[in-house]
Amino acid sequence: MVLNAELLARHLRQLAELGEPHVVLDRWTRTQALRALATAPAAPAVHESPAAYAVVESSGPAAGIENGALTVLAQEAAGCMRCGLHAGRTTVVFGEGDPRADLLVVGEAPGQEEDRTGRPFVGRAGKLLDLLLMSAGFPRASVYICNVLKCRPPNNRNPLPDETATCVATWLRPQIEAVAPRALLAVGRFAVQALLETDAGIGRLRGRIHDYNGAPVVVSYHPAYLLRSPHAIRAAWDDFQMIRTILDEQG
Repeated sequence: MVLNAELLARHLRQLAELGEPHVVLDRWTRTQALRALATAPAAPAVHESPAAYAVVESSGPAAGIENGALTVLAQEAAGCMRCGLHAGRTTVVFGEGDPRADLLVVGEAPGQEEDRTGRPFVGRAGKLLDLLLMSAGFPRASVYICNVLKCRPPNNRNPLPDETATCVATWLRPQIEAVAPRALLAVGRFAVQALLETDAGIGRLRGRIHDYNGAPVVVSYHPAYLLRSPHAIRAAWDDFQMIRTILDEQG
């Protein structure tokens, strides 16, 4: 059995961040795990600082990188009135991150805090997403993050079919095309179904590589679901490691 010591160490650090005191070693013995940890290199610490959450266009490793098509789309989306969601929004949550990222993460819809700040995946679910990304070697600033819907549904209700269809056709597809990622990660049922055009549930789609216009797609649970169902965090961790492997194999 080959143990990846660095990944094991990252997984345990992630559990510690989440306040989880126990770990189930379903593929390692206690002796093997301790031996692996003893040889693991120190992983980068996760710091909750303003720089870690800054929009990449203004700071971070991708500062100075331009993507004119993405900028134009964001400007156009800011005034979108194509569906009824515009009436109740505070701001359009278009997306943020490295405009030339190798990995693009697609979520479902903005929540209250996202609507207030104009940024995707903030609050507790956003912090969990950051931890999962970091566990696979993806600092938040190195990826591009967006949602299927760009406006918050009232009371965080589920997206309606016409809202999803409008946002996918008008904003999400051109957004993905502009970034041109090498791989995509879809989190949450509505993101998965919108991206893959399927009615299948996440449980049936996990663990396999899917395709979006030639780019590999991995699906996983939404971080908000993981906060309610911590037993699924291990499965989500596996999904994030899968996307890491895919990109590493691409070179």
